[in-house]
Amino acid sequence: MTTDKTYLAGIDIGGTSIKLGLFTTEKENVAVWQIPTSTADGGRAIARDVAGAIEEKLNTLGIEKDSLAGAGAGAPGYVRPDDGVVTKAVNIGWEEYPLAQALTEALERPVFVQNDANLAAAGEAWRGAAAGIDDVICITIGTGVGAGLLVNGEIIAGRRGTAGEIGHLTVEPDGRRCNCGRYGCLEQYASATAVKEIAAEALTHYPDSTLHQAEALTAAVIYQEAAAGDVLAQQVVDQAAAYLGLALGNLATALNPERILIGGGVSAAGDTLMVPLAEQFERFALDEAAGAVQFSIAKLGNEAGISGAAWLAAKRLGFL
Repeated sequence: MTTDKTYLAGIDIGGTSIKLGLFTTEKENVAVWQIPTSTADGGRAIARDVAGAIEEKLNTLGIEKDSLAGAGAGAPGYVRPDDGVVTKAVNIGWEEYPLAQALTEALERPVFVQNDANLAAAGEAWRGAAAGIDDVICITIGTGVGAGLLVNGEIIAGRRGTAGEIGHLTVEPDGRRCNCGRYGCLEQYASATAVKEIAAEALTHYPDSTLHQAEALTAAVIYQEAAAGDVLAQQVVDQAAAYLGLALGNLATALNPERILIGGGVSAAGDTLMVPLAEQFERFALDEAAGAVQFSIAKLGNEAGISGAAWLAAKRLGFL
């Protein structure tokens, strides 16, 4: 392939797989693929694996490596945005690990690193459900609850990269114990894991609940039965929506976003979650802040992270 296009790689590092994407500077998605995450030797093989996979893909597509301007990478855990050091990523084994430097050396191209949730928000703002919008909160609800924050088109990461960790906002002082060691964190009430646990704990008090008939009690089943009218399922979903509405209402009052996106596996619940969430949000947000916000379901799914990573590279390299 002969081309005068310039390319950017997007890298989204997860605990079990690494998603990779190749984009042009005009947002065209050229390729999406993934490789397994190697956590051997404290995850130090990841940079080499990623560089090898990108170079192999370029060869397969007939694209000269000289056409690759650079890459962005999203990492789980806490990332220092100024130097791309991952201060802590438990699932991979990184602590004070210079990921940006390792990837730059392996790929022989500039690589910029940010927290994965922040880049998912940036990806949606670049080519997804918030395209063209500069003030965005993108919530991911799955095993935990996280968020990416964009203000005036810039990622808000904070001094040590912990901005957006809304799953650890205290919504119930002295409430359920969280894995972080504190009590009453949002993700102990609103994550898919929490919804399942809370429903399971209450089942004995609801002998007529249709949840007893489920082969496996999952968040998806609970949201499905809530939509069908099961009382217990509705109560669990309403509680999750109330805590999410509290957290998002306060966040919107502080940041004044134009768009709030809901992503992650729980977003598949659609109106079963979105309707009560919007009601609770209106209850807790400042009127002026609430009036500026539109709720939407995130659009890019698994491509949000790699899209945001490519956006980061484009921005840092002067293409945006």
